[in-house]
Amino acid sequence: MNGNPTEQALINKLAVNDRMAVEAIYAENYGIIQHYILQNNGEEEDARDIFQEGMIVLYENAKSEGFELNCRVGTYLYAVCRRLWLKRLQRADRVEVPIGDVEDSVFVEADIEMYSGKNEEYAMMEKAMAKVGEPCRSLLEAFYIRRLTMQEIAEHFGYTNPENAKNQKYKCLLRLRKIFFAEYKNGDQ
Repeated sequence: MNGNPTEQALINKLAVNDRMAVEAIYAENYGIIQHYILQNNGEEEDARDIFQEGMIVLYENAKSEGFELNCRVGTYLYAVCRRLWLKRLQRADRVEVPIGDVEDSVFVEADIEMYSGKNEEYAMMEKAMAKVGEPCRSLLEAFYIRRLTMQEIAEHFGYTNPENAKNQKYKCLLRLRKIFFAEYKNGDQ
C-alpha cells in the first residue's frame, strides 16, 4: 500500500483475524454503507448482508499475497459494497445500472469524509427524534420513512381528514427542526 501506514497496519491485522481491526473497520464504515443502501432501495437487513459480504472480500484480499491497497480501507470497502449492492439490485430487477469494474468508478476520499460527517448529523437527528415525543415521532416516521400518504396517515392516526394530518405533520416538523438545531448548535461548541 502506498498510503497511510495506519491503513496498512489495519489491513495486516485484518489478515490475521485481529478482532480489534474488524471492530474498528466496522465502527468506522458500517454507517456509511448502511446509509448508501437505505438510500438506494435497500433495507437494514440488506445493509448488514452487503457489509458482511464486503468485509469477507476485504478479508480475503488482505490475506492474499501481493494485495496492495492504494486508497483508504473505507474507500475500498465502500467501492466493494456499492458494487455488490448494484449487482443484487440488478439480479432483483429493481434497477438497471451498468456495472463495470470497481476501478471504473471514481471514489473520492471527500465523499467518504462527507458521509462520516453526515453520520454525526444523523446521530443528532436520532436524538432530536427521540426528544420530539409522540405522536410527532410516529407521524414523521410514517411520512418520511414508511412513506405513507396523508390519507393513510389520517386514517392510521385518527385525524378527520388528510389536511388535518398535513397540518399536524407540519407542526411536528417545526418542532423537530427546533430540537435538532438546538442540538446541532450545542454540538458545535
